[in-house]
Amino acid sequence: MTVLGAGGYLGSAVTRRLVSDGHQVTGLVRSERAAERVREAGARCVLGDLEDTERTRVAVAGAQAVVFAPQMTLEAEHEAVSGVLRQLRGTGAAFLFTSGTGVLSRRTDGDWSEDTFAENDEFEPSRYIGARVETERSVLAAGDGVRGMVVRPGMIWGHGGCPMIREFYRSAASTGEVRYLGRGLNLYSNVHVDDVAALYALALESGTAGAVYHAVSGETNYRTLAQAVARDLGVTSRSVDFAEAVKTWGKFPALVYFAVCSRARAPRSRGELGWEPGADRLDIMTDIGHPAYREAASAVPPG
Repeated sequence: MTVLGAGGYLGSAVTRRLVSDGHQVTGLVRSERAAERVREAGARCVLGDLEDTERTRVAVAGAQAVVFAPQMTLEAEHEAVSGVLRQLRGTGAAFLFTSGTGVLSRRTDGDWSEDTFAENDEFEPSRYIGARVETERSVLAAGDGVRGMVVRPGMIWGHGGCPMIREFYRSAASTGEVRYLGRGLNLYSNVHVDDVAALYALALESGTAGAVYHAVSGETNYRTLAQAVARDLGVTSRSVDFAEAVKTWGKFPALVYFAVCSRARAPRSRGELGWEPGADRLDIMTDIGHPAYREAASAVPPG
């Protein structure tokens, strides 16, 4: 099996899970430091970038299954996925593409939304990252002997790696307070990274060609998370408007992380694959206070 983006937060978790299940895994990574981590997990490494078609070809050659785990710009992502699908034609391999429930999101500027989506529900793609749906469609319609599937995780957390929680800590480091947008009632349905890795393993084993699988297990709004981070750091939390959110985090994170509400359910993952998140991995609040978040925040100069 090959994991593309094996050195990243999700890719490394998937690599560890597949190795622990007894699979021989090759990981494509961009740095020697990432390669060391992947080797420690028991996988073989290929150093290279997804835009390096030759290194990608080497990593994918002969694989019975390929997991696409990196986060890329939408255009580069589509091109990379198209290239891998071409290489896999006629091989009978499984291809698992990492999308995300962000494609389902609605801009609310901090308000809660009652909209929630299962895997097969119709939806209007997000204005901001909805173009990823085109990549999803190319995977689901792959054919040519490729078992193409899509996984949409929600907000991934665990082991101090959640990007949104990290941004709350960074806001405290740069402004002296933990900020959230509007009323802070919006959210992404969330899931522990180890449970996402478990879903990948199940999908690779018995998933259906052309299927979408959601990975979500809980919901906690942004204001609650921001207040918990503030308590951990001994500072205050405060609501900001969108303009101030952009100044705090930048336009893309403000729009895609904090201005939207993205709620999802996972009946197909649970019913078809038997996916069941761990009972000790259901509460995102247990990730607050992880040393990795404080380390990330300390790298931001105050003021």
